[in-house]
Amino acid sequence: MTFLERIESFDHQLLMLVNSANSPFLDDFMWIVSSKLFGIPFYLIFLYILFKNKPIKQLLICVLLLIVAVGLADLTAKYCFKEVFERYRPSHNLAIKDQLHFVLNANGLPYIGGKFGFVSSHACNMFALTFLFYRFIKEKYPKAIWLLLFLVLLIIYSRVYLGVHYPSDVIAGGVIGVFIAQFLYYLSLEFKWVK
Repeated sequence: MTFLERIESFDHQLLMLVNSANSPFLDDFMWIVSSKLFGIPFYLIFLYILFKNKPIKQLLICVLLLIVAVGLADLTAKYCFKEVFERYRPSHNLAIKDQLHFVLNANGLPYIGGKFGFVSSHACNMFALTFLFYRFIKEKYPKAIWLLLFLVLLIIYSRVYLGVHYPSDVIAGGVIGVFIAQFLYYLSLEFKWVK
């Protein structure tokens, strides 16, 4: 067995382990966690706390950079990875999809996501948003990283739980998201956009 075959085998085994540990409560909870809007209230609270005594211009620049981070992460995941590698999601992989547990969406149909899943846009977007956001708040709230990490890890876990991503999809998406966050943060320092 080659190195890549071993990684793929481990990827499938870990997916099956996470996906098989399901219950009606977890189905509902992971569906909510996986929603695109799940993390927004937490970030709004942090933004308020961070910028309540600062000029509105600083807040707007940070919000704009966070939006750019998510947009850049989403476009990178889709056009540089999903459409290039064309790796089927577990939910579209004929060899394993019948072994997976799927949550029903509002229409009563199994939620299976789009066709391709490498890399996870959710993971890429959330890691870009979370790590850029943390760079802005770490001086004032260094321990906030633990809450932010918990939120982002919960979100990417939900993607594997729902059977729409392999663990490697979310790990790769997370790494790319962190690189995007770092790039934008260093640009903000270089051009003195955020103080």
